Amino acid sequence: MLEGKNIENAVSERNFAQLGFGLMRLPQLEEGGNDIEETKKLVDAFMNAGFTYFDTAPTYHGGTSEIAAKEALVDCYPRESFQLATKMPAWAAKSLEEAQAFFERSLERTGAGYFDYYLLHQLTDEFAPLFEDYDLWNFAQKKKEEGLIKHLGFSFHDSAEVLERLLEEHPNMDFVQLQINYADWENDIIESRKCYEVARAHGLPVIVMEPVKGGSLVQLPPQVEEILRAQDPEASMASWALRFCASLPGVIAVLSGMTTMDQMQDNLRTMKAAKPLTDEESAAIDRARTTLSSIPTVPCTDCRYCMKDCPQGIHIPIIMDSLDIMAKFGDMHRAKENYVWNANNEASKCVECGTCESLCPQHIDIINQLKRATELFES
Repeated sequence: MLEGKNIENAVSERNFAQLGFGLMRLPQLEEGGNDIEETKKLVDAFMNAGFTYFDTAPTYHGGTSEIAAKEALVDCYPRESFQLATKMPAWAAKSLEEAQAFFERSLERTGAGYFDYYLLHQLTDEFAPLFEDYDLWNFAQKKKEEGLIKHLGFSFHDSAEVLERLLEEHPNMDFVQLQINYADWENDIIESRKCYEVARAHGLPVIVMEPVKGGSLVQLPPQVEEILRAQDPEASMASWALRFCASLPGVIAVLSGMTTMDQMQDNLRTMKAAKPLTDEESAAIDRARTTLSSIPTVPCTDCRYCMKDCPQGIHIPIIMDSLDIMAKFGDMHRAKENYVWNANNEASKCVECGTCESLCPQHIDIINQLKRATELFES
């Protein structure tokens, strides 16, 4: 098994990233709550296959994911046999004291003693000031100096320009966690490729989140799936998504939120084989991405002019992205998850002043689109 300090060396030897178990979509009991016995089975399968990286956060599963990590992982395996990552969600706190208390609470909930990887959670241009106001950059660095954090980084959800600024302001980061998948590689809102290139230019290892785009890349439109099936009839759709990310130089772990044993076994087969994409397979993914991009969607380019004078501060481009997820994949779960998590149920706040539409270079009927989003995602 891999020790935390050796995970990057192991990736270098394989020329292929490790699989990480994201504990944000755990199996659930019918009466509600995490199914710990089923979670233990998933953890056992994962560890027995030689994979050892686990990712949780104080906010996952209403605050119970870290407790599940303790019960299914920490209490069952020697501490040095796995790597555990958790996060600091400044945006969920109302004061400096409350924000910094997340760290001790995470230690208590997980019983881990220390964290192999610790992330300032969901850095965006909007949330970044909170991490400064609560002095969390310095706070986390001190915890690292005390030996309670082995590797310090942050998870990121914004543009490459913002990422560049943050890395210039905080050059002591050990890694960065990015949303990367082949569908978003050239996306004007997510900017997967551009963010990846910024991280690599700074010499930082990358941990990938959302490699399957919340499950959307498993349920592809028929005309897209046909392209990948023609290249390899036996390969699962999830395997294409995972291998795309794991083949990228500098990626040390690809996170997957696995809920069922079937999902676990499929991902383990893919990642144990450790086969980087061939040129022909990369070309097939390029064709799949092009076909996916050709499906009619809201023509938002994420210029954000619409947001400049919005009296309600609505995150219009993110709402348009949720509508696009529905158009491309028909995936209500993923579209609503993106809407609730990243746009904060804001479409219904629109007062129909029309300012956004007057500023939109694409002449999108934004008011009607926001009404559509409200009906789809808030009903």
